[in-house]
Order: sequence, then C-alpha cells, then structure tokens
Amino acid sequence: MAKIATSLVRELRERTGLGMMECKRALVDANGNIEQAIDELRKTSGLKAAKKAGRTAADGVIALKVIDNYGVICEINSETDFVARDENFSSFVEIVLSTAFDKKNTDFKNLFLEEELEGQRQALIQKIGENIMPRRASSIEAPVIGSYLHSNNKIGVLVGMRGDDPELAQNVAMHIAAVNPVVVESKDMPPEVLAAEEKIYAAQANETGKPEKIIEKMVSGRINKFLKENSLMDQPFVKDGDITVGDLVKKNNSEILCFERFEVGEGIQVDEVDFAAEVAEQLKSTT
Repeated sequence: MAKIATSLVRELRERTGLGMMECKRALVDANGNIEQAIDELRKTSGLKAAKKAGRTAADGVIALKVIDNYGVICEINSETDFVARDENFSSFVEIVLSTAFDKKNTDFKNLFLEEELEGQRQALIQKIGENIMPRRASSIEAPVIGSYLHSNNKIGVLVGMRGDDPELAQNVAMHIAAVNPVVVESKDMPPEVLAAEEKIYAAQANETGKPEKIIEKMVSGRINKFLKENSLMDQPFVKDGDITVGDLVKKNNSEILCFERFEVGEGIQVDEVDFAAEVAEQLKSTT
C-alpha cells in the first residue's frame, strides 16, 4: 500500500465530507493524486461536486487599475498575510500594477526582465525576509469596464461590457466576485470540462441500474444544470434572485463581453511541513 500523507487525507476529508478511511483508500487507489481521488469518490459515493479547495497556501493581494476603457488586474504573492498588509509590500504592488498598466504588458515574466523592477523585488525580499512573487496579470479593453475589489484585497474582478451603464457593470463585477462563474455563456464552456463532468455523471447514473434511455436523460439534465450554475448569463443575479444576469443586462440594453476574476492563491499548492515528524527523524539519525 502506498504511503499517504496525513495532510492529504485531512484535505480530502475537508473537501468531500467523507470518512477518513474512505478518503485514505481513494488516495491510495489514485497514488496520492487528490483531484483523481475526488473524481473517483464522486463516481462511487454519489457526490454531486467536491468543494473547491478553500485553503489557499499562498498569500498576497489582488490589485487592479481602470482608466476609461482599459483595465489591468494582477496578483502578487507573499508568504504570509502579515507581509501582504505591510506598507513596503503595498508600495511594491502599486509599482508593479502601474508599470503593467502604463506599458500595456501583463506578461510578468517579460516585465521582470527589466533590471529596475526585478531589483526592487530583490530589495524587498532582503528587507522583509519573505519571498515575493508577482504571479499573474491580465487586461481588458471594452467600451465599459466594471471593477470590484473586495475589502481584504483577496478577490478582484474586471468585466468588459458594451452599453452605457457603468453602475450596471459595477454590479455585474460584484456578482462575479460573489458567485464565481466559469464562463460568460454556456457555449463558452471548454469541451474538456464538459467531457469530464459527463463522465462523472454517467458513472453516477449507471449506479442506479435504470434503463439506458433514462440514464441518458439523467446525464443530460445534470449537464444542463452544471452549465446554468457555472455560466454568468444563466446565474440568478446576486442582488435579485428573481432575475438572471443575462436578463438584467438585456433589460438595460447592454452586453457582457468578457471578465477576469482573480482570487489570491487559487490553484497554488504548497507542501505542508510536519515539524514534529521532521524533528523525530532528526533524532533518529543522531542516535
């Protein structure tokens, strides 16, 4: 049996709500791949969806800047929230954001080839004693741009729209921050995402033992529900659940063109260090 870290079992339990042994078996079968384990558990245990990873290992802030019909959003990571609130870190974030905005360059790898900008990053690392990593940036150009930055600077949104209602754009940006859609319209959903979901729903439906035609209808219904829940235009508006975002926008003679939503640390995995085990191992080696 493959050795599975306790931290992985704990994370899988938090994300699925299943028992410890069931999670451990799933991880063993998946050779420690937590996403594969979740997929298998959804098939065998009938989970409708695994909770998105709530614990993000990396810290830092989201920053954004909008002037007229151009906007930039970026994520700069630090190791701790303490540093993320530091004035020196905040000043560096503003410099990076302004540079990306002024140069219309959101390719951080390219942007930090400049000696001055990279020099400032290195100097900040020396000063505060933590690694500072400009992670990503993106830009939007549109007739109207709505923006939203959460009060803790951990979630930021830019949305590009056609129309003449800046307040509507602002409300749509707030909705995106709160509800976290994947695409603007269901037709924009990547085929590989749909294929993966369909495979899981089919496995769940097959467990019922119902006739094939019924299973096909079940899978089709679940796919349609998945698309509605994850497509911005089909979602109930966060401020008024009686109307969808699509209907709200249409009612105001506007159109949503695109959006960017950044959340600090999403998708980043950082190894957890078991200090007790580390110390025990060191003691073994000295005896």
